[in-house]
Amino acid sequence: MTQRYTRTAIFFHWLMAACLIGTFAVGFFMQDLPLSPTKLQVYSWHKWAGASILMLAAARLAWRLTHAAAPLPATMSPAARLAAHGAHWVLYALMLAIPLSGWTMSSAYGFPVVWFGVLPLPDLVPKDRALGDALKQAHQILNYTLLAVFVAHVAAALKHHFIDRDDVLTRMLPQRRH
Repeated sequence: MTQRYTRTAIFFHWLMAACLIGTFAVGFFMQDLPLSPTKLQVYSWHKWAGASILMLAAARLAWRLTHAAAPLPATMSPAARLAAHGAHWVLYALMLAIPLSGWTMSSAYGFPVVWFGVLPLPDLVPKDRALGDALKQAHQILNYTLLAVFVAHVAAALKHHFIDRDDVLTRMLPQRRH
């Protein structure tokens, strides 16, 4: 019998996937916008999303640490199991590190992060242009690392489904109600 993930784990998984894809797309898009009120608004939305993702990632990690994941198929080699577990923990680390690097970068550049335009978040570091430049580069590297690990994660799920024909993908899909 298939051991599925809990409804909460499935909800966190797909909500986080949608948030990460959307925020990455906005981040990529906003870089080339000319300086304008629209660009400033898009940057604000990106920061709101990042702060939200940070909170969601913390909640998701807390859930994961208190609820065991569904076991991997017995047919997986020890190396494949190690790679799967490692990739999942790298994803968790990136889901925390990327928003923190963006928030810290904003602080270093002297731009406040105001969550949903209502709740000002504290600066994490003092204003420092050189630090901001370094954090911008780190934020970009972390995002492209996330993209690479995300693509590998999706490819592995599809491999399990179409080649190995096991339940790795289906146990994370929302159940349809009959």
